[in-house]
Amino acid sequence: MKQLLVLSGKGGTGKTTITGAFVRLSQIGAFADCDVDAPNLHLILEQKNDPQTKDYFGMDKAAIDQEICIECGICKEYCHFHAIDNTQGYQVDPYACEGCSLCKELCPVNAISMVPYKAGDLILHKNEDQTFSTALLKMGSGNSGLLVTEVKKQLFTNSHEERCIIDGSPGIGCPVIASLSGVDTVLLVAEPSLSGISDMERIVSTARGFHPKIVLCVNKWDTNPEMTRKIEEYAIENSIAFAGRIPYDNHVVQAVNQGVSIVDFDCAAADAVKEVYRTTMDHFNE
Repeated sequence: MKQLLVLSGKGGTGKTTITGAFVRLSQIGAFADCDVDAPNLHLILEQKNDPQTKDYFGMDKAAIDQEICIECGICKEYCHFHAIDNTQGYQVDPYACEGCSLCKELCPVNAISMVPYKAGDLILHKNEDQTFSTALLKMGSGNSGLLVTEVKKQLFTNSHEERCIIDGSPGIGCPVIASLSGVDTVLLVAEPSLSGISDMERIVSTARGFHPKIVLCVNKWDTNPEMTRKIEEYAIENSIAFAGRIPYDNHVVQAVNQGVSIVDFDCAAADAVKEVYRTTMDHFNE
């Protein structure tokens, strides 16, 4: 399946708003939200059917059998993550446990075992026209990159579409790396600020390691025209296709609050997003 991924170097750039608009404009029947820490694409792409939900298990975590434990304290003494408490018998805090299994190996009476731990939920919305794959990582859980991989696998397994659009995670961490795997085209949504440019440069460097086509746009460009010009110059200097500028527009807030896409409004931001969409899809369809 050919993949278009929308990324940003930081949160709050409007990445998900633009992804939702692309799904609406393209009428593509396969899409995913890989921001598993805080998925919100579903808020602007209302799903009529109840989702299918499946438990996602990450790394195993330690558990202490109270009937076997002799309360020697070795596990607590050597736990580097301070995950073991003995206030009311020896117990493991699953939020602090990193699953290293050192306590299990050190326990003199084999009272500790490593057990599967639910790290989140895989969520699938599917009907005759669309397949939408996403997930929600449980608070304090790791393995977000692995969960992103499962989100994409779930989409590919349940859809026969030839193309898909993916809303990635902000930043450059494990979820982004997993999102980038196998992607054909990346649209980077930049913010015209000093930190926005720095984050943009980091995500470009990260994305280039996967050799996709890279397209760049600037959201809320008119809040800082000088920084916008610098982003355009960066695109030229680094041979990155520039898809356009999207102005700050209060209609975006209205669209989000109403749970619809910005392209459902007749406004300046919608017109600009449509132009960015046309340019990006020209590269995606090459």
